[in-house]
Amino acid sequence: MLTKFHELGDVKFVINVGNSFYPTGVTSKSDSKWQTRWRDIYAPELLALPWYSVYGNHDEYDDEGCACGAADGSQCNQINADINNKQFFYMPSVNWYREHPELDLEVVALDFNDVSEHPCTYGKASKCRSTCMSNLASRASAAEHLFQSRYSASSQKNLLVFSHYPTDYFKKHHTSMLPALKDRSKHNIDYFGGHRHNTDQSSTSSIAPNNNWLVGGCGGWGCDGGNQGFVVGEISDTVKTYAVYANKGLCNQMMSEDMNATRVFV
Repeated sequence: MLTKFHELGDVKFVINVGNSFYPTGVTSKSDSKWQTRWRDIYAPELLALPWYSVYGNHDEYDDEGCACGAADGSQCNQINADINNKQFFYMPSVNWYREHPELDLEVVALDFNDVSEHPCTYGKASKCRSTCMSNLASRASAAEHLFQSRYSASSQKNLLVFSHYPTDYFKKHHTSMLPALKDRSKHNIDYFGGHRHNTDQSSTSSIAPNNNWLVGGCGGWGCDGGNQGFVVGEISDTVKTYAVYANKGLCNQMMSEDMNATRVFV
């Protein structure tokens, strides 16, 4: 990423699609995982950029305020509304948007964690499962509403939309999202999801004529597929996207080292 950062020369922000802190999220703003699993991993030049972020299902589990607190997510430990505070991700709410008129672009971030295979079943979330499930349903409903309202109201030509989940999750849940993401009558849409640990466009549901990616990467946790890397978006009149792949062997090496380190601590 640092090599590509220097090659591009004018990077505005990083999109982070969640599951940032395996296996069960952070418990506070002072949790050591902020340092060991983010700040110590990426180069200072990359950390000097805003990291636009959403929650993944693993981020919820031991984040008691997020799982068991207010339905609007205001008690979630990753929430940070100060874009100049680069010690944390930029995430003013669990669902949020930010306009970039200088780029003719709007970023829309959505929380659909109710579609997870095992929501609210681990960590502290399992102790308040009913509240947690209600919270996730409320946030997902708000996500749909936010997307619809921004599609209607935004004056920007391009919408960059992301959540933790790739588009194939909308085949059975929140089914209005697929046709909405395909709509190009007012905006060009580029959609990014994660959850699975690979980077590709072949395992997702098409939103043509708009564009979407699965860009989960290994998440520091598992190498599910052969394409480990990240996606670059180059913004001009439209958004051009392409993957930059890393050596999968590095992913396997990191996983092996992480497992060995975990055994020592256990």
